[in-house]
Amino acid sequence: MIVRNTPCFRDVLIATRGSILPQILRPLLVVLAASLIAVLIGQAAPSWLAPLHAMPFTLIGLSLSIFMSFRNTVCYNRWWEGRQLWGRLINAARSFARQTAALERAHAAPLLETLAGFTAGLAARLREEDEVTAIARYAARDADWTGAPNPTDAVLRAVGMGCRALTDARVIDAIHYSVLESQLSEMASVQGGCERIKATPVPFSYSLLLHRTAYAFCLLLPFALVPQLGWWAPFPAFLVAYAFFGLDALGDQLSDPFGRDENDLPLAAMVRTIERDLLHAAGHRELPPVIEPDGYVLN
Repeated sequence: MIVRNTPCFRDVLIATRGSILPQILRPLLVVLAASLIAVLIGQAAPSWLAPLHAMPFTLIGLSLSIFMSFRNTVCYNRWWEGRQLWGRLINAARSFARQTAALERAHAAPLLETLAGFTAGLAARLREEDEVTAIARYAARDADWTGAPNPTDAVLRAVGMGCRALTDARVIDAIHYSVLESQLSEMASVQGGCERIKATPVPFSYSLLLHRTAYAFCLLLPFALVPQLGWWAPFPAFLVAYAFFGLDALGDQLSDPFGRDENDLPLAAMVRTIERDLLHAAGHRELPPVIEPDGYVLN
């Protein structure tokens, strides 16, 4: 995720970190080449392009911008929902740690360390990485979760079983157990919400329709502009292509908020935040360092 203040005018012109330009540079060059070809045709054979008019492209561009705005709104909502879910996870983990403060450290530490493994496993699961390796950084390897089809959920279930064992041993009472269980239920709800976003992409047919329409529009637009603008036609064609291609590519990034693009959610940083809180509550003195932005990019 890009972390920076409102850019100044100089940064607007030259900033590359967080810019969508490198990703869309190739199609922009194709549009620029098509614009130059259109200008050459207009100079060599003006009658070929004379019947073309910009009005139909105005109507098509207006419709395309409305549909693209709708798609980007859907993609941004997915990104924002993912951020809200991880915010809930941070709050639930801190609440769980606070509720274990009354326990002896020998009872609380294993629960908190295993819960730190759960957050690392959830991030790995959302990024299609090795969950077991991520979880094992803090949670003790246990056959109940290492061989489970959903190791992250199995680890959370193990924490719940640990809380239940403390209740059976009369270390905590039923009310205390219900409070801890409510926080675990909140974390399970967060995992389910994240998995729903991950497993339900934006409908492919809708994205494909916008991709094709945007490319066709931007490639044909210069031929309609040449009769009126001549050699100036490549400039508005390039700007329109930059806007449409940029919004299209940005929507693709936001639609998968758990990926590794620069505009995706900083899962590693949020996992580290939870880890530090839980390990500190567990009595660890040496905590993993805070993840800082690298070149305005926080991951």
